[in-house]
Amino acid sequence: MQRFTVGLIQMAPEKTKDASIAKAAGMVERAARDGARLVCLPELFATAYFCQTEDHANFGLAESLPGPTTEAMAEVARKAKVTLVAPIFERRAPGVYHNSQAVIGPDGKILGIYRKMHIPDDPGFYEKFYFTPGDLGFASFDTPVGPVGTLICWDQWFPEAARLTAMTGAMILFYPTAIGWQPAEKDEFGAEQRDAWMTIQRSHAIANGLFVAAVNRVGTETASDGSEIEFWGSSFIAGPFGKILAQASTDKEEIVLAEVDPAECERTRQIWPFLRDRRIDAYEGMCRRFLK
Repeated sequence: MQRFTVGLIQMAPEKTKDASIAKAAGMVERAARDGARLVCLPELFATAYFCQTEDHANFGLAESLPGPTTEAMAEVARKAKVTLVAPIFERRAPGVYHNSQAVIGPDGKILGIYRKMHIPDDPGFYEKFYFTPGDLGFASFDTPVGPVGTLICWDQWFPEAARLTAMTGAMILFYPTAIGWQPAEKDEFGAEQRDAWMTIQRSHAIANGLFVAAVNRVGTETASDGSEIEFWGSSFIAGPFGKILAQASTDKEEIVLAEVDPAECERTRQIWPFLRDRRIDAYEGMCRRFLK
């Protein structure tokens, strides 16, 4: 596998889904013109982050997969000749909805689907109201640039998810994300929250000897009840030793580009052979909730 450029699209949604898709399409095409061959969009990129409140009307934002959004993104992937990770609010069946994403090849065909496995339920992040936990497991998808792993936002805090995805052969792991500061917490906890977010994902890169790319939205979004989240951007790409290769600002729409070398994964795993030295005979407790 040869070196290639990864592009991350840090963006804020527009007022309508069509306008958000058009913005995303333009940014993907710009990333491709700048050399990107593998591009990722933020979590639920086509809409506002509606999970700030529990509102049945928001289920109307969901659509099938494949559906209008993935079809539009497939056309973008074909035009730009890129592999594209496109998140979507998936309507699977009446009453069954997922926080999902499609990996779309440069020919416009869907190479794989991932459904978010870990679903949060916190103030301002009421995702359990909307999303059924994923049932497709952890996987990597074969693309023209190599095997790509995809997880989503809350998944990024779980070492098990990163490990299992790495074990399917992924050499780069994407985390489309919607995370930010709530006004009441920012002054006291904001810096530590953002630092923890970066640290846990860099640790996944180190522990698994692969590249990690976190793709966040940006801007402040106000819900119908007046609550706000200031999404902290900071989209970044880290190498297998955890080094930040490229990173965006906290407050601007940007395209983050970095060249990655798949051979670096093997070199890193030769130096730090964590996968070799795992005691798979001693980990049965991992399938229990708590051991004490």
